[in-house]
This record gives sequence, C-alpha cells and structure tokens, in this order.
Amino acid sequence: GNRQRFQALRAFDIPHDTEPAVTFRPKLLGRKPTGSATPNAPLSLPPPVSVSVGDSVEDLAFESVWTLADLLKRRIVSSTALTRMYLDRLKRHGDTLKCVVTLTETLALQQAQQADLEILQGRYRGPLHGVPWGAKDLLATKGIRTTWGAKPYEHQVIDLDATVVERLREAGAVLVAKLSMGALAQGGVWFGGSTRNSWNLERSSSGSSAGPGAATAAGLVGFSIGTETRGSIISPSAACGVTGLRPTYGRVSRYGAMALSWTMDKIGPMCRSAEDCALVFNAIYGPDGRDETVVDAGFEWEPDPSFAGLRIGYLREEFEVPSDNLSDEQRAQWEAQRLSLAAALEALRGAGANLEPIQLPDFPSDSIGFVLTAEAAASFDDLTRSRGIDQLTSQSPRSWPNTFRTSRFIPAVEYIRAQRARTLLMEKMEELMADYDLFVSPSRSASLGITNLTGHPAIVVKAGFAEGMPVSLMFTGRLYDEATILRAASAFERTTPWHAQHPMV
Repeated sequence: GNRQRFQALRAFDIPHDTEPAVTFRPKLLGRKPTGSATPNAPLSLPPPVSVSVGDSVEDLAFESVWTLADLLKRRIVSSTALTRMYLDRLKRHGDTLKCVVTLTETLALQQAQQADLEILQGRYRGPLHGVPWGAKDLLATKGIRTTWGAKPYEHQVIDLDATVVERLREAGAVLVAKLSMGALAQGGVWFGGSTRNSWNLERSSSGSSAGPGAATAAGLVGFSIGTETRGSIISPSAACGVTGLRPTYGRVSRYGAMALSWTMDKIGPMCRSAEDCALVFNAIYGPDGRDETVVDAGFEWEPDPSFAGLRIGYLREEFEVPSDNLSDEQRAQWEAQRLSLAAALEALRGAGANLEPIQLPDFPSDSIGFVLTAEAAASFDDLTRSRGIDQLTSQSPRSWPNTFRTSRFIPAVEYIRAQRARTLLMEKMEELMADYDLFVSPSRSASLGITNLTGHPAIVVKAGFAEGMPVSLMFTGRLYDEATILRAASAFERTTPWHAQHPMV
C-alpha cells in the first residue's frame, strides 16, 4: 500500500539540490518576454559623482559601486586598498552586528591583486571590476564553507560555486565575506546570534538576508547579494535603509543556492542605490543552462531615468490605514512612519510622478501561502526526520522546525489546488498590471505576499526616517521588467536626499 511506497521513497537518497520534476513560470497573458539576455553588457550611466580620496581609503566605505568603479578604472584607488579597507571594517564591526559568518580574506586579496593587474594591463571587465562584495551564506563557494545559517550545516563545504558567484567573479568583483542569514532562510537569527541593525543596535536587521542588509548599510562591503522567497530582500533592505532589488522569478539562476521553495526562491542585489542594483543585476541575470526556470529576456536599462510617460498606481489605503494583522508594537511603528510615507509620496509627485490610486485583486492569497511551507518542509525533510532540525537555534511554534514537522500533514491534493489557485492569482495580477507600468506601496505591504507568489519584480528605496530608523517605499513592476522599476527608483533617489544618508559606523 501507500505506506510501504512512502517508506521506500524515504529510504531513497535524494540530494538537496535535486529539483522537482515540475517547473514554475510566472504567467504572462498573451505576451512573451522581450529581448535576449546579454549579461555584463555595457550600461550607460551618467558620470559618477566626483569624490576626492582623502588621507584614508575608509572615506570611501559608503560610496556607490558606480563611484568606486570610476576610481578603480582611473587607478586613483586600487582594488587591494579597497579590499583591505572593507576587510578591516568587517573585522571591526562584524561581531557587533553579528553579520559575518566567514571572512574570505585569502581569496579576496588574491582576487583584488588580480583585478589591479588586469586594470593596469588595460583588461577592464566593467564597473564591478575590483569592487568588494558579500554573499548571503546560502550561495555555494568552492572550498569555503556555506552554512545556510544553521547549526547542522555549520561546517558544510559545497564543492562548487553558485552561478551568481561565478558571474560576479567573471565581472571582476572581489568576494570579501559570507554574510549571515536567518537559519535556513527564516528571520535574522542564526547559529552566531541575532543580526543587528547599524541604525540602532537594539533593533534587528529583519531577515532572512539580514547580513547583506546590515553589512551594506554599515559600509562593510561595496554591495551584497541576498535572496527572497517571501520578503527576504525587501524586508531587510527596508529595515537597514538600503536599496534592494527582488527580480522577477526566473531572472537569476539559483544554481548553487540553497533551495527553500523551488517555485518562489529569487536572488537579487542589495546596494546603496538603484543604479548600483542595475549594475549588479546586469552582471548576474540570464540563463546559465543549469537552472531551467531562468527565462531568456533582455534588460533594457534607461540611462536617463525619469517618471515621464510612466503609468504609476499606488496603494492609497496602505498609506492611510494600517493593516489589520499588525501587533501593537508594529501599529505604533506604522503611526510613526505614516508622516514620512506621506512626505515620500509628495516627493514622488514633485519629481513628476502621476499617481493613480489602485487596489490589489480581491483574492484569498493568504490561503495559498502554505505553498512555501510545504516546499520548504519537503526540501528539508531528511533533516526533520533525522532530528537534525532540533539543533536550530529558534524552536518557537512558528519557526522552521515546528513548521516543517506540521507541514507533513498538508495533503498533496490541497497543495495542487493551491498551485491552481495561484494560476488564477497570476492572471488577476497580470490584468491589473496591463494598465500600469508599476505601482507604489509602503515596504510592509499586502502586495509583498501576493507578488512573491506571482513572481513580479520589486525594488525598495529609503524614503525618510521615523524615530531614527529608515522608512522605505516599494516599487513593484511588470514581469521581466526590472528596468522600469529601477528607472523609477533611480529617479526618486536623484530628487531626494535619503539614500545617501548612512549610519555612523
């Protein structure tokens, strides 16, 4: 009977990186992605802001990738000097912020010296050449441990490089650290502690890309790479006040990345500006022949961003009324943020954005959110059944260990039904987006859960402060159209001062 079949299946060894035999693809109604992917093709950007290098290279810690690229290309500063500076800052502040899992110092200095030599010889690879970066510690790095933030994998070394790691190496970027993440991509607590927020050490960096958010905000790296399944780029980027891009599902290869939810996992850049996100995304997107979900679609970057001609919706109610499911603490935070959000909307209008109020589809999206937990429980079923899950730091009722245990009771029939309902949700979102190029919301938005199910891209930008902590806006775009939300985010950043403000670290 079925019990014997299930027992036989459990006895069969299935490597963690084995994908299910079904492939998810975001639904485009009557259209196909345009263009063809050309990773690391030259991007047109305005001249970088001119900066003077003072007595200390550390003065450059918070500069943009584009500014660092200009200094590196003109050999005003060396990659080795930048790398040593960021390594020093990681050593000084990493323990306080609890954002560093592994310093990759030996590799970093080798890559930096190679970058300096290549730039000297005129073999310039592009704007990431020589720029130090940090990886969320679920991206495989050959010869360097990849812990997934979880005690059972503390000493795990995966014998390959993730595609994103490969592509950034090919672009000349310098890997300086593996950065913290909530255990198995939940929250901000890992086996080394709870990642802190550099704006206020009493606050967390959210999660699960907590380390990338904290390190980028604190000027410990030039940029970082995070991942999102249901908020794990947007939420820590907003909490830490950095610019985070969550690409369309199927834009960036997940090869070599820990699988949490095969139909929802996405990889994207966390940077100090929208232009930086564009530069990094341009290096990592496109098919690699290893991840079958990746679509061949172009990236049409707009070199002179503005809001001209864009049809922009905004979720008016979310700027005026707090959602029903907030705790008392979250409601108090929302009230403090409301004035900053209103000012951010006025800044948008002042920059030329014509905002039309819209509403999200009337759809019970919360009822299909268990797709994530069912897939995550399946991904880590061997860990659960071996009791290795007991080693995770957090064992609360809603943490992964108990979620994985209870998810074994989700009927397969209900999972398939949820995926069919998801198709209808995708169709409704496509109908909404047919009339708009993008829509604007607070970073904590009902759209976050919906668009992680439908696969739409989003970017979050700093839009003010409340009680000394960053407040952020989110721009959500059409499928495979990261260029338009990057254009809008860049236009917003150019006309407002907030993205350039950083914590005193």
